[in-house]
Amino acid sequence: MNVDIIWTNVLKEIKDELSSLAFTTWFNDVNLKQIKDGRAIVVVPMSIHKKHLADNYSEVIREALNKVTGTNFELEFLLPEELDEQTKKIEPIIEQGVPKEIQQKSNLNHNYTFENFIVGNSNKFAQAAALSVAENPGKMYNPLFIYGNSGLGKTHLMHAIGNYIVNNSNRKVLYVTSDQFRDDFVGINKKDENGTNFNYVDFFKNKYRNIDVLIIDDIQFLGGATQTQQEFFHTFTNLYNDSKQIIISSDRSPNDLKLLEERLRTRFCWGLTVNIYPPDFELRKEILKKKIIAGAFEADIPEDVIEYIASNIGSDVRQLEGSITRLIAYSTIMGGSKIDLNLAIEALKDFISKGISEKNDVARIQKVVSEYFQISVEDIKSKKRSSNIAFPRQIAMYLCRKLTNESFPKIGTEFGGKDHSTVMHSVEKIENEIKTNKDLASIVEKLEKDIK
Repeated sequence: MNVDIIWTNVLKEIKDELSSLAFTTWFNDVNLKQIKDGRAIVVVPMSIHKKHLADNYSEVIREALNKVTGTNFELEFLLPEELDEQTKKIEPIIEQGVPKEIQQKSNLNHNYTFENFIVGNSNKFAQAAALSVAENPGKMYNPLFIYGNSGLGKTHLMHAIGNYIVNNSNRKVLYVTSDQFRDDFVGINKKDENGTNFNYVDFFKNKYRNIDVLIIDDIQFLGGATQTQQEFFHTFTNLYNDSKQIIISSDRSPNDLKLLEERLRTRFCWGLTVNIYPPDFELRKEILKKKIIAGAFEADIPEDVIEYIASNIGSDVRQLEGSITRLIAYSTIMGGSKIDLNLAIEALKDFISKGISEKNDVARIQKVVSEYFQISVEDIKSKKRSSNIAFPRQIAMYLCRKLTNESFPKIGTEFGGKDHSTVMHSVEKIENEIKTNKDLASIVEKLEKDIK
């Protein structure tokens, strides 16, 4: 029996033991590479899989292998780049015991779960890290620091962690914003009817230190609040020393939080720091489709309309979802008009101008190039490969790279979700052809002048 057949049968055994969410997250991209000398080499896609599988699913995999092959094996988890290297074997740790605390008010939004968090390349690592923490609070990656621009799903992931823990344990979970933490801390200075503040101090300590999981959102807003930062430092230290899970979010990385004390920034890096990147074109489409399904709208929304929105709205998930609501409302106001591309363009013209304005250098370059070659901006962003569209697209990508400070991935996103390697190829191709093709060099020079 070859390893592929063995692994297929092993996965069937494992799937029966796990929830669909856990199985999809941890085993979808995992493969059995080799069985030799009593060792089973398992290849994993990311380092987070390597640690999490070794720490939490080693026994499950061993039992499934034994059931399929009738033999016991020692497991070795390797990244693709480690296949030819000699690595240190990771021993599994004993599963944690049953939590003892009773869950109280958590401030969690129960609508945010892992099940309805849409995973793509831009947030796959963050989702895996979040689930890892949810399955092993206080054990895996403490603190977990999630950062990224507004509207990319940080808050959703934090609530998903909290909801998972609440639904699968008796731990006390508390979600607060940094503003709420500051307001509660300011309350310590209040006096009760006896002229003391003991009741408020006790309230604060019970709320923030007698818990198992603290989730604090938008930590950047503690910048400048020196006394509140000092109290958060003590709260953090107390929870961390007691192996309580701490989860923090921000719009920037710990090193960029210059208004926070250095000792806080240092502690934020003790665990795992993950970045959520803007969604690419395909993920934006999936988010839109999920919104349509969740909204149970009566009207059908064609694929070309979804692609138009995904190409033009940008990266803010809230704005993407809002575009669907606006489109449906516009259709209803217009007497239930059929939703097609023309209606979408009309309904979202103001909305899209806020998402990608004429100040956007990439959008301006796309417009100038498309007008010169007498094609539409939608064609330039499309998947069409005919030469009359593909060549102008390559020129536009070249100009975007030359005239803006945008990265290859960002340019690819603005061109309908193209891969960064596609942009790199286009830029290199135009650079080389300009050197030998005087006509092309003249065209590019004229376009540059028009853009500037």
